[in-house]
Amino acid sequence: MFCVPAGVCGCCGPLRPRYKRLVDNIFPEDPKDGLSKSDMEKLTFYAVSAPEKLDRIGAYLAERLSRDVVRHRYGYVVIAMEALDQLLMACHSQSIKPFVESFLHMVAKLLESREPDLQVLGTNSFVKFANIEEDTPSYHRRYDFFVSQFSAMCHSTHEDTDTRNRIRVAGIKGLQGVVRKTVNDELQAIIWEPQHMDKLIPSMLFNMQDGEEPDRTGHPSTPSGTGQDGEENPAVLAENCFRELLGRAAYGNMNNAVRPVLFLDELLKLGVKICGGSRPVCVVQAQHSHHVIQQVLNHLDTNNKSTPRVRAGIVQVLLETVAIAAKGSVGPTVLEVFNTLLKHLRMSVDFELGESSRRNSACSVSSGRGKESEERIVQNAIIQTIGFFGGNLPDYQRAEVMMFIMGKVPVYGTPCHTLDTVKIGHRGTKRIQTMLLSSLIMVTSGFKSKSMSTALPPSFLDPLFSISLMEDSELRQLVLEILHNIIDRHDNRAKLRGIRIIPNVAALKIKREKISKQDIAFMKKHGQQLYRHIYLGCKEEDNNHKNFELLFTTLAIVTIELANEEVVIDLIRLSIALQEMCLINEENMPMFIRCGIMASVAAYLNFLSQMIANPPFCQHVSKVIEMRMLRFLFEKHDKHLYFQTAEIAECLAGPGYNAERLSVPYIPQVTDEDRLTRRKSFVDTISLQVDIMPNSLPDKQSQLAEEITFATLKKAIDTTGLEEQEREKRRQLMEKFQKAPFEEIAAHCESKANMLHDRLAQIFELTIRPPPSPSGVVSISAGHTQHPSVPVYEMKFPDLCVY
Repeated sequence: MFCVPAGVCGCCGPLRPRYKRLVDNIFPEDPKDGLSKSDMEKLTFYAVSAPEKLDRIGAYLAERLSRDVVRHRYGYVVIAMEALDQLLMACHSQSIKPFVESFLHMVAKLLESREPDLQVLGTNSFVKFANIEEDTPSYHRRYDFFVSQFSAMCHSTHEDTDTRNRIRVAGIKGLQGVVRKTVNDELQAIIWEPQHMDKLIPSMLFNMQDGEEPDRTGHPSTPSGTGQDGEENPAVLAENCFRELLGRAAYGNMNNAVRPVLFLDELLKLGVKICGGSRPVCVVQAQHSHHVIQQVLNHLDTNNKSTPRVRAGIVQVLLETVAIAAKGSVGPTVLEVFNTLLKHLRMSVDFELGESSRRNSACSVSSGRGKESEERIVQNAIIQTIGFFGGNLPDYQRAEVMMFIMGKVPVYGTPCHTLDTVKIGHRGTKRIQTMLLSSLIMVTSGFKSKSMSTALPPSFLDPLFSISLMEDSELRQLVLEILHNIIDRHDNRAKLRGIRIIPNVAALKIKREKISKQDIAFMKKHGQQLYRHIYLGCKEEDNNHKNFELLFTTLAIVTIELANEEVVIDLIRLSIALQEMCLINEENMPMFIRCGIMASVAAYLNFLSQMIANPPFCQHVSKVIEMRMLRFLFEKHDKHLYFQTAEIAECLAGPGYNAERLSVPYIPQVTDEDRLTRRKSFVDTISLQVDIMPNSLPDKQSQLAEEITFATLKKAIDTTGLEEQEREKRRQLMEKFQKAPFEEIAAHCESKANMLHDRLAQIFELTIRPPPSPSGVVSISAGHTQHPSVPVYEMKFPDLCVY
């Protein structure tokens, strides 16, 4: 016998370790024959019987796989991965941990290759591994490489469409596997860190967007190979993964998951595709919606100077988010949403007006119009969001939102702390007023309140009525529509559209209830204010057909919802007063306004007479309307063409109605509100504040000597010429302050100030006396007479003061 070197013995087949021999036996001579099932069963039994050998088995398989990948022997690579998969599924013990490391190392080798088949093979094996529930958590395992590699696969740009879709689908499945493997492991919270979310979230959204791009035929493109269940569609898989990810996100992780969505460069596209496309995606949990809203608002503030389309996209995303939040109470988030949106609404108006002014001085007209139209997109998106959010809130919160928005509407004569109307001018102020009132229309749509005093408190009603007196027909229309939304609690407006003579009101099937005590008290308190604004709104010279339609509808809705016997009398008095206004101002009032008022009064009295079911009243109204239809021209003194107070009083004589009040003509009281709400610029405000003192004070004796006669009372009541004089006076004063030199204005103000001081000195001299002097001597000091006084012990006091 002779000795053989030890190294030679180690190379002999029979002396190789058993696990290596078992691993080598599973590989056939021809890789086309596939994995040897019998040998694989032996290897599996050995691994289960001796789990301490698993790490060596995995290391050896990894060694062979790496060698086969380098040599491009892909058939053996597939066999090796199949063997690894079976070992993973069969072995569930603590000894599997080292084997997993070898397995992940082999998967990484496959993902690093540029062969699509190998990448798909490695991904499928990783997905199987991700579905295995391990008994104990892993303390040191990291998935950073897999997140990066799978994300890169999601953005594959392979030339072949089928291959590109296969790689993208594999990348999405891999990311989904990482999520499932890590979110339930408390030791793997690192997956929620920004460096991973910044890769994972954009990869999902990229495929969701790409799946919505239309093809040449105009239909959304569908990747080839898409099954009926959509499992091989990258867009569908990405959406499911995105849903699963955010569905598993805890409160503390939501910020890192949402932030990458907001900071994408193509936010507008993604916002439209995800939130407003044909396949909307709502992945935000309701309990986390307020947190997401906060992130979107912060992102909107960050991008306050971005392009209009980017800002509009952010607002669109916010709209979809608040749609979820509005289903439940979101607490202080409501006010924060409206504060932020109103701030950006103002900024958008500033951008638009600034661009418009620059366009007027530049030559690029087309580019300026494009910029203006883009800002309109932002503004419409903000208004839509405000209206949608407020309209979906509970009624108790919606009332608060209505008050909140109304407090932000700039109204002349009232303080406005959030919107500086001086800087944006009349045009900007009117734009903001229009948009905020439009949002109020959306918020109040469908609002049902049992009591008008709750829905229309003075803090809301007063500024709303103030806007109704402005010299802008569009603003007055918006105010009336808001009133309709609030007052019309039974949805009768659609039956009352258009100014027309309704032959049979009963056929409309008007829905109504008995007026409550709360509404009766509301009309007693605010009814005259409502009548006054209807009266003044009818006489505006810029009224168009829609204004009169809305005014007629307002009268009809008030009759249905709020009219008892006393209110009916007041409404008739108001109608007769409107008729008389047309007759008195026949020469000064435009023909269209007169015709509109007369038609509205006739249509309303026809409606009212049938609503209260008074046949004599109906007959009188029908007779007047018939006479008007026979005449082409109205004669002022022909009583048959006009509604008569005396005849209506006779018709209503009887129980329930106090017809005697009809003899008292309705005269609206003119207040300072009419002047304050008509200011069109800040110069008007300054001029009214400066012109406090008249040029000369009236003589006291002449005031006492003036007699109070019927003529003076009539003159005081007749305000027809006062408004014109006041308007002319303001115009002259405004022109003076705009064109006069500064020195002249300063001298004018100084003279008024001196005159005021002189008057005050005279008043003080007459009222303030010097203290009594014990000497009792009359003296003259500094031109003032010192009156004599007696000593205290000689003074005579009343008996009640002596004790």
